[in-house]
Amino acid sequence: MHVAIVEDDINMRKSLEIALGEYEEFKISTYKSALDALKKIDNSIDLIVTDINMPGMDGIEFIKKLDGKYDVIVITGNATLSRAIESVRLGVKDFLTKPFEIETLVEAIKRHDKIRTKVKDSIDQNKGIKEDASDFIGTSPALDKALLMARKAAKTDVSVLLLGESGVGKELFANYVHKNSPRAKHAFVALNMAAIPENLLESELFGYEKGAFTDATSEKKGYFEVANGGTLFLDEIGEMPMILQAKLLRVIQERVMVRVGGTKEIPIDVRIVSATNADIQKSIQEGRFREDLYYRLNTIPIEIPPLRERKEEIIPICDVILERVIQKYGLQKRYFSEEAIESLMCYRWPGNIRELISVVERAVILSDAQAISKEDLFLESRKSFQ
Repeated sequence: MHVAIVEDDINMRKSLEIALGEYEEFKISTYKSALDALKKIDNSIDLIVTDINMPGMDGIEFIKKLDGKYDVIVITGNATLSRAIESVRLGVKDFLTKPFEIETLVEAIKRHDKIRTKVKDSIDQNKGIKEDASDFIGTSPALDKALLMARKAAKTDVSVLLLGESGVGKELFANYVHKNSPRAKHAFVALNMAAIPENLLESELFGYEKGAFTDATSEKKGYFEVANGGTLFLDEIGEMPMILQAKLLRVIQERVMVRVGGTKEIPIDVRIVSATNADIQKSIQEGRFREDLYYRLNTIPIEIPPLRERKEEIIPICDVILERVIQKYGLQKRYFSEEAIESLMCYRWPGNIRELISVVERAVILSDAQAISKEDLFLESRKSFQ
């Protein structure tokens, strides 16, 4: 992939050139100014990384001159919401604030390289768009901070507790920890505590032996055994009944489990990632959650910020959802109007990414015009429920 770096600061320019040059899949070209880049860049360039504040011609004017011919990542030390909105209006997909980890930029570049393939491959005619549709397509300082902690946690084998509002993408984060861990080649298994009746939850977790109850005509492995060697994601952990909390604590401490109706101890090697949007401390005070289990699960807590604190991600996510819906339903090409973009950026998104996907999917389908308008989003009517 041929990446052009446009940066007037020679130290920053050289640092990026050296750091990115260590990746064999990248070919790097550097330019000291926007004017220099406009004279020399050609069709061999796949992606441009540019600063905003540069002498002669700033990054915004430079992007306008490019006229949409290249994918662009903006890096700047003076990020403002107005600059972010102006950038996304011009088609910029990522907006990074200095200082940033080089890994963050590398991930952003790789996303651009894969995004078109990802859009095509992700379309399933038999399924709707899932909450993980964003797949970290956008980036923001708040997201970068959480991802950095997730990468550090992934290298270890300790328990991780994901905290955050409903719809922020906790399962996606859990999968990210798994994929970046030594357990990546083994199973990632997810279980939503709130989705399974209390009387069935124990057998789902630990499995059961033949004859354990009336309908147990054969033995069955539970989620722990299926995830053995890999990662078990326990979503909505705050909904787990107290009696099962004691059994889970024993499994974590002793690394053995017993199936329902059995007596044999089965060795278990599972990395546990759990998540909740509930106030666990309040549940502990009210006697609904074991404090000792909380400390076992909370070795590394990761707070996933809500979408309203990750505004730089909104438009990149919207663009991917838009393309997926267009391809899935065979619709004519659509794009977001400037008013729609501003509305998307200013809305508070109480339902986070899950709500964003729903809003955009509906707007793309119902819009009668090529330009999706502010009215097509129906965000004004939603504000009364915030």
